[in-house]
Amino acid sequence: MVGESFQGKVGLEADAVAWDAFLSAHPSATAYHFWSWRRVWDVFGHESLYLSAREGGALVGVLPVVGFRSRLFGRFLCSLPFVNYGGMIVGQQSTVDGPRSTVHAPGSTVGSAAGDTAIASALLAHAASLARERGASHVELRHVAAQLEDAPTRTHKVTMWLTLADGEEAQWKALDNKVRNQVRKAEKSALTAATGGAELLAEFYPVFAETMRDLGTPVYPRRFFAAVAEASGAAMRVHVVRQGSRPVAAGLTIDHPDRREVPWAASLRDVRALCPNMLLYWQMLRDTIASGHRVFDFGRSTPGEGTYHFKKQWKAEAVPLHWEYALIGRDALPDQSPTNAKFHMAIEAWKRLPLPIANRLGPLVIGNIP
Repeated sequence: MVGESFQGKVGLEADAVAWDAFLSAHPSATAYHFWSWRRVWDVFGHESLYLSAREGGALVGVLPVVGFRSRLFGRFLCSLPFVNYGGMIVGQQSTVDGPRSTVHAPGSTVGSAAGDTAIASALLAHAASLARERGASHVELRHVAAQLEDAPTRTHKVTMWLTLADGEEAQWKALDNKVRNQVRKAEKSALTAATGGAELLAEFYPVFAETMRDLGTPVYPRRFFAAVAEASGAAMRVHVVRQGSRPVAAGLTIDHPDRREVPWAASLRDVRALCPNMLLYWQMLRDTIASGHRVFDFGRSTPGEGTYHFKKQWKAEAVPLHWEYALIGRDALPDQSPTNAKFHMAIEAWKRLPLPIANRLGPLVIGNIP
């Protein structure tokens, strides 16, 4: 972790152009690593600390970190909050693949193993130093493949990736009969699907907000998704399923260099019997195939839980996640998950809130939860 063998310089990066150029040439970068996503973390007033490692003046590694002063969890640093991926990007040539060789794992061990391990250790050591200066208890890095030697690690989550068939018809045939029948049920129930850009956020948000309340989870403010749209540009797509003119299911997808991910999706409970979520995901798969992406990323899940089984029925493959830590003011790994038993009563109480109250209070709370 000390990084003595790295002879370059690690510090806060101010050159946005060089940062993005490094990521654009790297197979393991995600959309979230790019400089434009600082405006998303700014929504809640969090501190952005974008660290870089330079050798001979050239960038050889980056680590975007967001600082929290949370009423719920205290002070800590996270890379990256609110999204599925983050952590450090080091070297130039990925050696860790996803389910197929066309997919690279974000935050994977890359390039020369010895050199990149030294760079990774130096970046983490600098992040830990910044955490100490701020009185933070830990640094959390959300990697797919393990990146750090001897770092405390949680492997409680997986991400779910589906390598797509060549063409919509082939993908339809690859689905199980049960999945196809549920999509047909939605279509026979006169549900319709549409895809667009930021103009559909006005339909996405009410569905998402109501679903989050039903799950007992505070909702992000509208300005959060406006910032996501601004940061993503054409890489963001919004997908809506309607019953007549009423939106009943919606999802938001983000394009990464090697795949398309759905970080946020929702469907209304009162029409669940009509399978709007199945039509939503089929619409997202169709649009992903049309875009030329070969991999659809269903996002992270806890193995064995409902969302995990939902994604498995689409034949998505589980890829283990490695959340790696530098522990500063604590011995135990942090558990900020809603599955933590101490949050059970709060979640159940939130489910009973009237929707207008949940929508008003949610944005005041959610910024504290990474």
